[in-house]
Amino acid sequence: MRFYRVTFYRTVADDSGHDHRIREWAILVGAPSDVSAVWQAKALLCAGARVADWRLRADSCEVAALPVAA
Repeated sequence: MRFYRVTFYRTVADDSGHDHRIREWAILVGAPSDVSAVWQAKALLCAGARVADWRLRADSCEVAALPVAA
């Protein structure tokens, strides 16, 4: 099992109308694959934020595999 960091972002506009990606959540999960890590992180976000759908708190997410310790 590998560890992954799944980061959730929301795009917001500043006062001049320019969009910026803001990091809303970063969750570390252990999973057999990156796809599984994203699914687990979405479930954890929903539980932590007490929402039914993760898209109520973020617009997008990115997954990054963490290096394996030797």
